[in-house]
Amino acid sequence: MDVKVNTIAGEEAGTISLDDAIFGLEPRDDILYRVVRWQRAKKQQGTHKALQRSEISRTGAKMYRQKGTGRARHSSARAPQFRGGGKAHGPVVRSHAHDLPKKVRALGLKHALSAKAKSDSLIVVDELKISEAKTKALLGSFGKLGINDALFIGGAEVDQGFARAASNIPHVDVLPVQGINVYDILRRGKLVLSRAAVEALEERFK
Repeated sequence: MDVKVNTIAGEEAGTISLDDAIFGLEPRDDILYRVVRWQRAKKQQGTHKALQRSEISRTGAKMYRQKGTGRARHSSARAPQFRGGGKAHGPVVRSHAHDLPKKVRALGLKHALSAKAKSDSLIVVDELKISEAKTKALLGSFGKLGINDALFIGGAEVDQGFARAASNIPHVDVLPVQGINVYDILRRGKLVLSRAAVEALEERFK
């Protein structure tokens, strides 16, 4: 698959051939769903916590005598049915992460890249560099490329001037190629890859 390459200023910079085994698959929603769910579950903190009966700081004395009151038998005021008592079956600190095979994760990334290519939402640029690290100048370049909601993937290292200028623009994320992931690809309208990112991805999936 041949794709046109632009500069970040919107000028033509030749073409690049993309590997169909990575960018030319028929996207499968079930695989994308599994990978996104795995990512979101892994990120979930799971720090919610309610005090159990044994953790309540309250007297352990019997509430009132066993017999002769005409009331029900009760022992501890820490029991869940009483105000100030512990929470029955409440949430505890735990990990929400679950396993997903490496091959499925890799396939999910290929399908996400293919989905962007198939919907004409994939843009390849020569390099993610700007002469002047100014947000206003970068917005002008984005206008020429028709970008207002995008994920930018650079090489092994992202140009600091570009990253700094893009950090003030809403709906724009910038990541090195090592940080590319299915969730961030799908949550943005466009995917912008540098030549270095394309080469790194093709090398990764060889």
